[in-house]
Amino acid sequence: MMKAACLISGGMDSSTLAYYAKNEGYEIYALHANYGQRTEAKERACAKTIASLLSARDFTEIDLRYFEKFGASSLTDKEMPVDRFDPARKGVPNTYVPFRNANLLAIATSYAEAKGADAIFIGVQALDYSGYPDCRPDFIDAFRRVIGLGTKESTHIELKTPFIRMTKTDILKIGTELGVPYENTWSCYKNEDRACGTCGSCHFRREAFAALGRSDPIPYEGD
Repeated sequence: MMKAACLISGGMDSSTLAYYAKNEGYEIYALHANYGQRTEAKERACAKTIASLLSARDFTEIDLRYFEKFGASSLTDKEMPVDRFDPARKGVPNTYVPFRNANLLAIATSYAEAKGADAIFIGVQALDYSGYPDCRPDFIDAFRRVIGLGTKESTHIELKTPFIRMTKTDILKIGTELGVPYENTWSCYKNEDRACGTCGSCHFRREAFAALGRSDPIPYEGD
């Protein structure tokens, strides 16, 4: 069976992607990062649940708490308020963690090569997210070249990003068909008990469920 190194944050996109990879015939090797994010405990619990439901062959946690020392993101610097979603905002919101996806993909490449995986799956998307530069198709294409140049000649790892040109609604449609248990996922950047409903991640998640006429199974403040 083909092996997939899946970056699973516990969020909506990465969980759907893991189910997608399983449906494509891959055995799941789950990789989860703790980087001092506000919702670290909730994300970890969700990621573990998704990996278990998919009968993942492995679940490995990595510690990237150096992001807390770097700061410059409201996800890792608790003194910074989390930006509310604002469609008129110019520039990248403060929920961007500087160059995080490059760090994650570098580690995922090490993990995939060590496990003999055929592919790395990461749930980046560029259409309706928040303008994060490390979610752009050009960045992913560049990292594909990095993987080819930086691994053994006998290593052949595909970097798969099937959601990169999809909207959150498109992703939810796929997940609904695959039976993703969205009650076991978490998207909020701010809270671990009841989602704030105001950050960018909450906004796009709620918008997707509304577009499909579905009720989001996680609790929100004010509900």
